[in-house]
Amino acid sequence: MQAILSADQNWGIGKDGGLLVRVSEDMKFFRETTRGHAVVMGRKTFESLPGALPGRRNIVLSRGGFCAPGAEVAADVPALFALLGDRQEDAFVIGGGEIYRLLLPYTSRIFVTKWEAAFDADTFFPNLDASGEFFLAEQSPRQESGGLGFCFCEYRRKK
Repeated sequence: MQAILSADQNWGIGKDGGLLVRVSEDMKFFRETTRGHAVVMGRKTFESLPGALPGRRNIVLSRGGFCAPGAEVAADVPALFALLGDRQEDAFVIGGGEIYRLLLPYTSRIFVTKWEAAFDADTFFPNLDASGEFFLAEQSPRQESGGLGFCFCEYRRKK
């Protein structure tokens, strides 16, 4: 599996169920990277969206018999893998925090929009730079939008 997220300099990824920052370049990167692939998310992430994400196979991982219009629902990780079949490598985990933690052991690549700022976050992603399990494989040149510096990074699991 793969994951995609936006994190501040402390690996904060969310506040009160929402993103820390919305910048058009980050949204465009997300759309272009995940288009045509399955996206896996938790119930709260799905409910935070205006609906199923177009151009993607939407899968919600939820234990409680949740009904997600326009999406498939898996009750647990084995059910998720059954839905994905041999296409597990093409799937992107898109949140939230609990789902990232649950699926991190199955994740081989992680795309991170890394912000040069610290925000008031209440949800965090593990620090990939200190994890020992992943390495920074690629990093875009520094960009700036609305006074915020950021770069796009790709982390890969060490073999």
